[in-house]
Amino acid sequence: MRRQKVPKIVIIGGGTGLPVLLRGLKHYDVDITAVVTVADDGGSSGRLRDELHIPPPGDVRNVLAALSDVEPLIEDLFQHRFATGNGLSGHSLGNLLLAAMTTITGDFVHAIREMSKVLNVRGKVLPAANQSVILHAEMEDGSIVTGESKIPANGQKIKRVFLTPDKVEPLQESVEEIEKADLIIVGPGSLYTSILPNLLVPKIGEAVCNAHAKKVYICNVMTQAGETLEYTASDHVKALYDHLGCRFMDTILVNEEGIPDEIALRYKKESATPVVYDIAALSNLGLEIVHDKIIRYEDGVIRHDTQKVAALLYSMIKLDEN
Repeated sequence: MRRQKVPKIVIIGGGTGLPVLLRGLKHYDVDITAVVTVADDGGSSGRLRDELHIPPPGDVRNVLAALSDVEPLIEDLFQHRFATGNGLSGHSLGNLLLAAMTTITGDFVHAIREMSKVLNVRGKVLPAANQSVILHAEMEDGSIVTGESKIPANGQKIKRVFLTPDKVEPLQESVEEIEKADLIIVGPGSLYTSILPNLLVPKIGEAVCNAHAKKVYICNVMTQAGETLEYTASDHVKALYDHLGCRFMDTILVNEEGIPDEIALRYKKESATPVVYDIAALSNLGLEIVHDKIIRYEDGVIRHDTQKVAALLYSMIKLDEN
């Protein structure tokens, strides 16, 4: 009896949202590839990037940890961040290990593959490009802000973001995984500084636009000061479309659960409010709208419910198979 084909899922993003989603999806019988941004220039990643001239390891480290299948103590060790120590303060052990492996092998992608073996990773972790990229934002007043970490802090409305160098070579394996996918998931994550830096890598965005897979956008639950202030769900989608020059999404997953007042007040202090899912505008964009109560709270911070979101995404694949 021939074994049923394992569905291939490609997830594109970065930041804190991507690992949350992966922790749920890795428990399903799916072939996962995470395509991760290499535009980070802050904190430990930024320091290693500048000092060692390697791609920033932080987002990759978090994804490796999320997909790992090791004892909790080993994952804790990989994620451990040094609080003190001359030169060590602020660095995570995982970032240092990835940096060391890149130096030893001479190749960031090879380093990720080796660390994936050590951590028994369930899936494949690929950078969008095998080199660092610099993210720039053109603001509404025409000024240019350079650096992923500096863009949200500027406080102005973003007109567009773009990458340098101009001739960034995508990782060919990332392009091929996108082309072979059964389901492509974009998000959740910061729209301009986690998601678009992947899609703007030449041939990555083009591959997503042309892929035959079903494409799902997981919309952020809250707006983000300095990036998506007062954005509705359709504003998020339009920004993606404007940057790629194609309407590539089939489905959007949005949260319909209300936010408790005390948590909403905490976010309001950061100029963040719940994203309004404007059904009429989303329908006009030709999107299938999937709405559910898909959030949980972790120390007063809103996160996507990894089990619930993973189940919804898996059901979309199963429906397509039938």
